[in-house]
Amino acid sequence: MGKVTVEKVTTKQQMHDFIHVVDIIYRDCPQYVPEFESAMYELFKVRTISGLEFSDIQTFVAYRDGEPAGRVVGIINRKANKKWKAKNARFSMIEFIDDMDVSKALLDTMVSWAEENDMDAVIGPMGITDFDKEGMLVEDFDLTGSINTVYNPDYYPRHMEALGFVKEVDWLQVHIDIPKEVPARYARVAQYAREQIGLRVIKVTNKQIRESYGQKIFDLLNICYTHIFGFSELSPKQVDEFVKKYIDLIDKKLMPVVVNDKDEVVGVAITMGSLTKAMQKSKGKLFPFGWFHFLKALKWKPDDNAEMLLVAVHPEYQGLGVNAMFFDDLIPIYNRYGFKWAETGPQLEDNVRELSQWKPLHPSFVKRRRCYKKIIKLKD
Repeated sequence: MGKVTVEKVTTKQQMHDFIHVVDIIYRDCPQYVPEFESAMYELFKVRTISGLEFSDIQTFVAYRDGEPAGRVVGIINRKANKKWKAKNARFSMIEFIDDMDVSKALLDTMVSWAEENDMDAVIGPMGITDFDKEGMLVEDFDLTGSINTVYNPDYYPRHMEALGFVKEVDWLQVHIDIPKEVPARYARVAQYAREQIGLRVIKVTNKQIRESYGQKIFDLLNICYTHIFGFSELSPKQVDEFVKKYIDLIDKKLMPVVVNDKDEVVGVAITMGSLTKAMQKSKGKLFPFGWFHFLKALKWKPDDNAEMLLVAVHPEYQGLGVNAMFFDDLIPIYNRYGFKWAETGPQLEDNVRELSQWKPLHPSFVKRRRCYKKIIKLKD
C-alpha cells in the first residue's frame, strides 16, 4: 500500500497537513462537522493552551508515500494521573485513512511515546480536560455530528480492535423531542423546589460571568464532576480560557443558573442552539464569509435543534428538583425558538442517575462512543 511514516509536527507544512488531513478523510461525508480552523492552529501555539502547566502534549502526522494520511495528539495529564493513581498517556484527535498500515503506525508511535514517558497504558480518544471532545463513535454513523462531539468513519473501531485496543468506558447521548408543554411532573417538582426549598432560576449576563459567575459555575463543575471517569479539576487559567473563548457564543436565555436563598450557585445547564449547519457551510472558517453563517445561526435563524452541552447539580441538591427547574425553564424557551429536538453531550453509560432524569421526556439513546485502552506495561 506504500511507505508509511509518522513525524512529529515541527514545521508549518506539517502543521498544515495535520489540520487538513480531514479534508481527505471526510471529503464525501455529509455527517462530518469540521473544527474551527483557527482553534486548530491554536493547538500549535502551546503557550496559549491552558492545562499545559500539568500536561505534556505532542502532535504527530502520518504520511503514506509522502501524502498526509493520518494524525494523532499524545497527552499526558499529570494531574489526572495523580488523582486516579494511574500512568496513562491519552490520545486525541486521531484520524486515519482506511489503511491498517497507517493506523498501526500512528498507534505504535503513541505507544512508543508513552513508553518513553514511563506510562503504563494508552487510552483515548480523550483530551486534556473532560470538556474536550472524547470517545470514538462506534454506532449511529448515519447521524450527523455536532461541534462538541467526535464524528469518525465506521472503520475506525475495527482498526482499534485489530490493533489490540479494548473498551474502557462508553458514553451515550440522549436525544429528546421537545414537548409543547412542560411535563406535569417537572412543573410540579419545580414549583416545590421554588416554594419549599427556596431555589430560583436566574439568567446571568456576560459581564456577570466574567466578573464572578464564571468562576462560581466552574467551581460547581469541579465539585459535580470530581468522580467522573478521567476528570481532573479545572485550574483558574483553564476557567479564564473557557470564559473568554465561549461565553459570547452562548445565548444566556438558554443557560439557566439555579441559586439557593443565599445566592449560591447550586445548578447550571449550559445549552445552545445548534451550530452544526453553520459549521458545515463555513467549513470551519470564519473568513471571508463563514462569519455570516454563524451570525445567522446565533441571531436570526438557528437550526431546529438545541445542544444541551452540560448539566451540573451540586451533590447536596441532587434529588431536590433542580433538574426539573431546568426543564421547566427551558422547554417554553425552546418552543419560542422553534427547536423541535435536543441532544445532550456524551454521558457515561453507567451514570444511571444522570440518564434516568430524562425519562419523562421519553428519550432515545444514540451515538455510542468508546474510550479504548491498551496496557503497555504491567504495574509493579
